[in-house]
Amino acid sequence: MLRSIAGLTAVCLSLLLTACASSGRTGAAPPPVQATATAVDSYKIGVDDIVQVSVWRNPELGITVPVRPDGMISVPLVGDVAAGGHTPAEVAKDIQLKLASFVRDPQVAVILTDLRSHEYLSRVRVTGAVRQPISIPYRPGMTVLDAVLAAGGVTEFAAGDRSELYRKSGEGTETYAVRLDKILNRGDLSTNFPVSPGDVITIPERTF
Repeated sequence: MLRSIAGLTAVCLSLLLTACASSGRTGAAPPPVQATATAVDSYKIGVDDIVQVSVWRNPELGITVPVRPDGMISVPLVGDVAAGGHTPAEVAKDIQLKLASFVRDPQVAVILTDLRSHEYLSRVRVTGAVRQPISIPYRPGMTVLDAVLAAGGVTEFAAGDRSELYRKSGEGTETYAVRLDKILNRGDLSTNFPVSPGDVITIPERTF
């Protein structure tokens, strides 16, 4: 009997602690900037980008090649396929349709392994009160801090907490506030957003 009561007490205590922990959590709002994975998925392949084509259960059909100046890549059995100006998913679908004449139920994956194109949308720009304003190739996983450090960091005249990230969205441009002083001096990474191809980061100077 005592064991049963003790067991019941332990279960109730466990449920109470779980409920308290759940009520103590606050639903953190997602950052206003889209995740990098989404940016890569929607990225349109450019000339010189390196793409990897894999065909499930047919490794001999896999290739890793750069996109030619004419925007094409050559795929075994299929021949030339248009890659430039298309997303990886679109290219995979095109290859899959063409391979269906040679392979039963082909499953194709196209992965960007190196972004080398110099088109506008494949670069991130940092301007304003930085040591060296730059335009750098976008890399998956890149953040605001990565881009600013690549520009040599901010100058002594920078108003870091008034920095902004600009991103083209549809017909307009979205703007996100970046608290760069807090990122650099306090380790507060709440506004250290992942960047996307085509982003522009601007750091203004202080007004005296």
